[in-house]
Order: sequence, then C-alpha cells, then structure tokens
Amino acid sequence: MEEFSLNLPKIPEIFLDNTDRNRTSPFAFTGNKFEFRAVGSSANCAKPMIALNLALAEQLRVFRKEVDAQVEKSANKEDAIYKILRRYIKESKRIRFEGNSYGDEWIEEAAKRGLANVASTPEALKIMTSEEVIQMFEEHDVLTRREVLARYEIDLENYIKKIQIESRIIGDLSHNHIIPTAIRYQNTLVENVKGLKEVLDIKTFVKLSNSQMQNIKEISEHISIVRQLVADMIDKRKIANKIEDSAEKARLYNQEVLPFFEKIRYHVDKLELLVDDELWPLPKYRELLFIK
Repeated sequence: MEEFSLNLPKIPEIFLDNTDRNRTSPFAFTGNKFEFRAVGSSANCAKPMIALNLALAEQLRVFRKEVDAQVEKSANKEDAIYKILRRYIKESKRIRFEGNSYGDEWIEEAAKRGLANVASTPEALKIMTSEEVIQMFEEHDVLTRREVLARYEIDLENYIKKIQIESRIIGDLSHNHIIPTAIRYQNTLVENVKGLKEVLDIKTFVKLSNSQMQNIKEISEHISIVRQLVADMIDKRKIANKIEDSAEKARLYNQEVLPFFEKIRYHVDKLELLVDDELWPLPKYRELLFIK
C-alpha cells in the first residue's frame, strides 16, 4: 500500500485511498493531494476557492502564532508543532467524518454531534453576513464589509431569479403541454370505451373496459392535481414577489414555492407512464438515453 509522508518525525504516514472518495467525502485524500468536493457543473469555482484559501490562510496564521509562542518558551520547534497538531486533531474530532457525507448517515451523525445542517441556499448564503466571516475577510484585506454584503445581495437575487424562472417554466409546460396532451389521450380512451359499448354485450363490455376506465380515472385525478398545484404555486410566487427584502423573498421562494416542484413532477411522471408515447410532447426518461 502506498503512503504519503509529511516529513514530520512524530506524525504517522497517511495511507493513500484508492477509492473514489471525492464523491462521498467533502475532504478526501486521493493520492498525492487532499481534494475538496467539486462545485456544481454550472458554478464558478472562483468563489469557493476564495473562501477556502482565506480559511486556510487564517488557520496557518493562527498556527504560526501558536508555534512561535511555544518556541519562545524554550520549546523545541518540532515538539511545538506536534503538540499543537495533536490539540487540533482532538478539537476537530466533532467535524471529522469518514462515512458518506451525502447520505442520511451523516445527517443523523451531525445531529448527534451538535453540528449545524444547513439544508437550503438562503440559509447557506446568510452565513456570509456573520460578523466572524466579515471580520476574517477584512483582516486579510480580501473583501471589505460592503463588498461581502454586496455579494450576498447578488447571490440572493440570482437564487430568487433561478427559482422564479424554473417555476414559470413548470407552469408553462404543465398548462400548455402536459395537461392538454393528457386530456387528448383521455378523450381517445373515452371514445374507445363508447365504441366498445356499442358493439359488445354488457357482460363482455364490463370485462374488457375495466382497465381503460381505470386509466381514464387515474389520468383525470393527476390532471386535476397538477392543475391545482400549479395554481397554488403561482399564488405563492405572487406573494413572494411583493416582498422587498431580498433575504425574506429568497426564504419564501425556498420554503413556499420550491416544494411545489417535486409535487408537480410526481404527478407529471405518473401521466408520462399513462399517456401514449405518440402523443407525449416531450422525450420520456427512458428515451433520453437514445437521443442523439
């Protein structure tokens, strides 16, 4: 097994992890480097790199200050480094986790350890405005308070616009494509049932039309629910749009508008399974694999 040496006498070697840990661990050792989990594919990595480099610079400054203080007390430099690193390891135990940081396992473990679990973008962005963060930016001459707060406002606006646009697209697709197509197929089934009734005796008709009647009923239910959910989502969006405060507006979009996305999608997915492929206006999930 390969190992990575830090060239410090009392610090043990770190064994290389040959697995793809950067997909589950936020700070994995992947061979010759420690690797942070990558940002989203649509995100610019410059902003998180600024934050990471700033945090590293701050900790190195504190580390150097503590080592120098120990050395001034006639302590050996290597012993001082070892002593301080040992304390850091103990102090950071609460935040170190080697399991899957993207699963329920970590959520439960974080709660046990008393750690914050920031689950929404507005909550995460709010951390930028804490005095501790602003002070660190200013002490290292990276950003002023005004610049930090300005970036916070811009990030909130970007988040609001993104959810707003996605909400409008979902409403448009539902009203102008999904519902009309489902109704058209439903009408086809109704006409088919009427035709069966005209040519078959009652007993045979009841036997053969049960499945189609069930499909008609399910389609009607999903259409009704999608229409109502879209209307409710639009009402919530209108309420959010009247709010002037960016933080409050972002919170409303996150808590009041965003939850409708999954609810609407669930019923649209059900309609996708029921409606004829020839009528469905969009590529179905299974078809996406074969689109060139």
